[in-house]
Amino acid sequence: MALKNTFMKIPFGIDKYSKICFVAGLFCCSMVLFAQTAEPPIYLNPQKPIEVRVNDLISRLTVEEKAQLLNHKAPELERLHIKSDGWNQCLHGVWWNRPTTMFPIAPAMAATWDPTLIHEVATVISDEARAIYNGWHNDPNFDGEKKGLIYRSPVINISRNPYWGRINETYSEDPFLTGRIGVAFVKGLQGNDPRYLKLVSTLKHYAVNNVERDRVELNVKVSERMLYEYWLPHFRDCIIEGQAESVMASYNALNGVHNNINSLLLTDILKKQWGFQGFVVSDLGGVKTMVEDKKMGNMTYEEAVAQSLIAGCDFSDVEFMQYIPKAVAMGLLPMERLDNAVFRVMRDRFRLGEFDPQEMVPYSKIPMSVICSPEHRQLSLKVAQKSIVLLKNAAHFLPLDKNKLKILAVIGPHANLFTAGGYSGRVKDPITPLQGIKNRAASATEILYAVGAEMPVEKKASNPFNKDLELQKAVEIAKKADVVILYVGTTLATEAEGRDRTSLGLPGNQEELVESILAVNPKTVVVEMNAGPLTVPWVKEHVPAILEVWWGGEEGGNATADVIFGNVNPSGKLPLTVYASEAQVPSQDEYDISKGYTYMYVKGEPLFPFGHGLSYTKFSYSKMKISAKKILADGSVTVSFEVRNIGKREGDEVAQLYIHDEECSVVRPVKELRGFERVTLKAGESKTVTLTVPGEKLAFYDEKSHGFVVEPGRFEVMVGSSSEDVRLRGWFEVTH
Repeated sequence: MALKNTFMKIPFGIDKYSKICFVAGLFCCSMVLFAQTAEPPIYLNPQKPIEVRVNDLISRLTVEEKAQLLNHKAPELERLHIKSDGWNQCLHGVWWNRPTTMFPIAPAMAATWDPTLIHEVATVISDEARAIYNGWHNDPNFDGEKKGLIYRSPVINISRNPYWGRINETYSEDPFLTGRIGVAFVKGLQGNDPRYLKLVSTLKHYAVNNVERDRVELNVKVSERMLYEYWLPHFRDCIIEGQAESVMASYNALNGVHNNINSLLLTDILKKQWGFQGFVVSDLGGVKTMVEDKKMGNMTYEEAVAQSLIAGCDFSDVEFMQYIPKAVAMGLLPMERLDNAVFRVMRDRFRLGEFDPQEMVPYSKIPMSVICSPEHRQLSLKVAQKSIVLLKNAAHFLPLDKNKLKILAVIGPHANLFTAGGYSGRVKDPITPLQGIKNRAASATEILYAVGAEMPVEKKASNPFNKDLELQKAVEIAKKADVVILYVGTTLATEAEGRDRTSLGLPGNQEELVESILAVNPKTVVVEMNAGPLTVPWVKEHVPAILEVWWGGEEGGNATADVIFGNVNPSGKLPLTVYASEAQVPSQDEYDISKGYTYMYVKGEPLFPFGHGLSYTKFSYSKMKISAKKILADGSVTVSFEVRNIGKREGDEVAQLYIHDEECSVVRPVKELRGFERVTLKAGESKTVTLTVPGEKLAFYDEKSHGFVVEPGRFEVMVGSSSEDVRLRGWFEVTH
């Protein structure tokens, strides 16, 4: 009507065609003015609540577009300018096509027993991840990989199986320690802003993922009690306390149900019991592997996609994009569940700030200059130093006085090799062990080097390795040296994703090398560089000093030399059990750890126990106080004690608290870690450590009531320097 009135008021004398053009021009001008003053669509309005914005976006999508948004490698949704999520990895540094700061591998991080330090590590990693994201948003000429903000880390699977190839990606055999380190890492990745996520952290691999052999067809059989007590507590910690926003379903099946369609895991436990608000993503090819697995009964792609979503998997590969529309049309997938999956995925993308102006997001100001900064490299060195475990030090053989060494022999296949670890990005100027010794040794010391033995490596040398000749070279320089530093271990050629270890011993002819060197020079330090435990009883018996240094990141060579020469006092503690023999390890198919797995149930004395780690100083424990002799099941008990440095130099000690239920109707662990604290003490200094154990940490899972219960009875408290080195004992009673 308004346009009609305008048309009629146009001055007489103008022809009809000119009138139409005039009105059209007025209309276009008015639309431009309207566009400049109108509010944006609700989903693009940062003033609206996120839930309202996400639902508004969903209301604008077709079924095909919804399916597209649930494919992590989907093309851009051009109509709404939504890019693929661009997920990435960051186990111990950002995986990128340019160098980023590389930290020690996951078990080394856990060996620090320092959640505060690991939170700092994850904060640095997320800074570098955000810097990359900011870089390609702000620089039109950016030529690096354009990575997004969803990161598939950390791996919090339990290293129950010492043969497992992916121990280099995991923290510990213990759910409590894994939970403490995992929560710290998740919080460091995701940030602490009340509105925006820094990154989305994806926990891997949910759940009971522990073997590489036939992993996509593997069916693990686990009792209900063992599932809740051992295989899930750390996931619960990282979801409820850590607030992780994503979880990856593992390839394996659990008690006959593939984890990608396991509603018990993905919906009943994760989303209902734990209140998980984020999204579940399949492992790569998760849908495809089910369709190709003939044990699944010739499942179609439409069925696999529908069953995955209905069970609780929200996000996947191209199969979701291709087959969701068909599954909906066939009546296999309810629209309500599809919309819920889209909501969960897109809610996190909104919380990352993808749909808001960059200036509103606090993390958008992190510059590219933080990547590989001197400060970040210094932190990598610090973590490597704190992760090193002094396994043995007979007659105070270490530290070496570098000013008294005229000739030093550096020997071993790891001596002049840098091993990064699984899912590692590129590294800038990594320090090999040999270079580290050169960097820290006295200038007058002559350093001799020989490889000595063959060790499986990913890239084989072009020239054939002459074992006899290289061994002889090593023996000859060992004869000349005041001291030998012998670097041995494993690489990803021995233990990695898709590759379980076949032996717990040293691969290749490395043990022969150790024996040959000891025969000509007993003044030898063995440095182990590996991820999974090394069962080397001969080495322990005959070598005066042994260090476990893992794969120590870009500064690992310097950190190891710092400990050897006494610049740093070693303080790492083992996050896993080192078994005395392979016969001590139960079958890999045995998922009931009470049959002999981990420090909780190991049969016989281990080679090195969980929590073990020596120092160049000594610590005493005393004055233990338990807050109450009797507590209720829903109460808590506080244990305090004094740790004193009774040695001659400053050092760190990790005080550990274990609990044992003495009177229980079911078999319970010999001891369970329920608290720890890392303390730094100068010579003669003491500190009171106070640890609180809530009643829920005394519980076991009861399969009759399908829940955790605490039975009345007496509980032993053990405090000490390792799971075996118990210094203080006490008791309290749980009553009704």
